[in-house]
Amino acid sequence: MLKPRAREILGFIKKFQREKGYPPTIREIGEAFEIASTNGVRYYLDMLAKAGHLSRRSRISRGTTTAIDGIPVLGRVAAGQPILAEESFEGTIEPGTFFGSTTGLFALKVRGDSMVGAGILAGDYVIVKHQESAVKGDMVVAMIGDEATVKYYQPKGDRVELVPDNPAYEPIQVRGDAEFKILGIVKGVIRTVGG
Repeated sequence: MLKPRAREILGFIKKFQREKGYPPTIREIGEAFEIASTNGVRYYLDMLAKAGHLSRRSRISRGTTTAIDGIPVLGRVAAGQPILAEESFEGTIEPGTFFGSTTGLFALKVRGDSMVGAGILAGDYVIVKHQESAVKGDMVVAMIGDEATVKYYQPKGDRVELVPDNPAYEPIQVRGDAEFKILGIVKGVIRTVGG
């Protein structure tokens, strides 16, 4: 059961996000509730995060207090040649009921056409479940150095192939000594149509 003050702060964060399209900073929350200390604000944010009402991302200044009403959109991912991955809060996608719990989910906007055979087009949002492991054949979002891409995961002995679903592209070969990690497994795609 949340304390009344924590409920008020959560309501403020949700309203702020709806109206401005991004969450408030710790300082803005402190000013709104006349809490002089940032540690005082963090106390309530920690309480809300532990109760599952907030997603806190310390590396993003305005992502520290994202109210969980939807799936956070954290940037863009290549479906062609890998591109520089920049994590930046770009709003939320309301998941409705089709994904169940949003815990551990995030969304990335797709650039490129290397996954068209899987029905993923440029401009789509892929919904990704955060995890650092995958099994052969999983569609993953992976980091190679500072670049992120969405591909099928195919381990092959001492290397990994990241396989596109478009015959115009070759698989990306990732050697054992490469800076590589899996960010998550693709769980779905959201597409808007029309203008």
